[in-house]
Amino acid sequence: MPESAADAADAVRPFRIQVPELVLDDLRRRLRHTRWPEPAPVDGWSQGVPRDWLRALCAHWAEGYEWRAREAALNALPQFVTTLDGLDIHFLHLRSPHPGALPLVLTHGWPGSIVEFLQVLGPLTDPVAHGGRAEDAFDLVVPALPGFGFSAKPATTGWTVERTAAAWATLMARLGYGRYVAQGGDWGSAVTTALGGLDPAHCAAIHITLAMAQRPLPPEGAYTAEETHALARMKHYRDWDNGYAQLQSTRPQTLGYALTDSPVGQAAWILEKFWSWCDTREAAGDPAALIGRDLLLDNVMLYWVTATAASSARLYWESFAPKKRALRPVTVPTGVAVFPQEIVPPVRRWMGEVYPNITHWSVQPRGGHFAALEQPALFVDELRTFFRSVR
Repeated sequence: MPESAADAADAVRPFRIQVPELVLDDLRRRLRHTRWPEPAPVDGWSQGVPRDWLRALCAHWAEGYEWRAREAALNALPQFVTTLDGLDIHFLHLRSPHPGALPLVLTHGWPGSIVEFLQVLGPLTDPVAHGGRAEDAFDLVVPALPGFGFSAKPATTGWTVERTAAAWATLMARLGYGRYVAQGGDWGSAVTTALGGLDPAHCAAIHITLAMAQRPLPPEGAYTAEETHALARMKHYRDWDNGYAQLQSTRPQTLGYALTDSPVGQAAWILEKFWSWCDTREAAGDPAALIGRDLLLDNVMLYWVTATAASSARLYWESFAPKKRALRPVTVPTGVAVFPQEIVPPVRRWMGEVYPNITHWSVQPRGGHFAALEQPALFVDELRTFFRSVR
């Protein structure tokens, strides 16, 4: 019997990454013929990515980095595409070998990608093989946000955080999961929050590392130490660190021309945030020393080979002021992990309006904005600990 149009639209199709050799040749040519600016007149990162640091990284990108090996490693993972609300969404779907595994959807943000989670896939799906317990196993669904990576680029406006969350709810139902949990950081925390508010009948709990909906409250007496730290981080972000967001929320198309044309520009735009938002205190301030050059470049490549500089930036245009986002309170159990070098670390007292059911709160000893990438062991242990309470 022929497949109906509805069946075809709901199909989950296998996917493999196949970057044409012409794209890789063009990348190497552009890297080798970069027109570099002069170095900054100050040392360090205070005016942006240091030229010598970036030049060395891009020399490795052109001459030493092996995309085909990285592509093969990604293709060893089960990847799929399905159409959600008219848009093709790319995702990883890893089923645990252990019965009774808890379905978990992991959502990345900007300037991240599914690469953020590569180091935690094995320990989360097969804890026994990584020193854990079978009862802590997860089935994992790891989608790429609309306009990011190998997900399709929206051709119309309206792909907000809330619409993405609704698509994720449809995805989990399509995969046969009547009950699941969710985790995210950066925009992933916003999508996860929206998902918990939108689909409490099926999303049993959420876990976040960034509370994007929180607002400072007047102090009850003096500010606590955690509030003082968060306010200082908030001021630093406002004064020194949010220029990218202003551009991406107002002129994503203009920015896209430069970043789509220059791999060095794309890398600098992304990697400056890894320097700023990672906890590099034990890595001499160097995100490459903390995470590794190739893993950083894997993430950059998912923007470069897909030409998604503009389409990924549009999430800011869709979601930031002057547009208003209506936030549903999240009544399902909520877990929060506070990593010390987060852009603005969560403050429990400030979160109550949107998250009235926080049942787990942990303060981590180290780590920053890209928790799963920076501190995979801490991240895995945190998720195992919290989600035990809702299995």
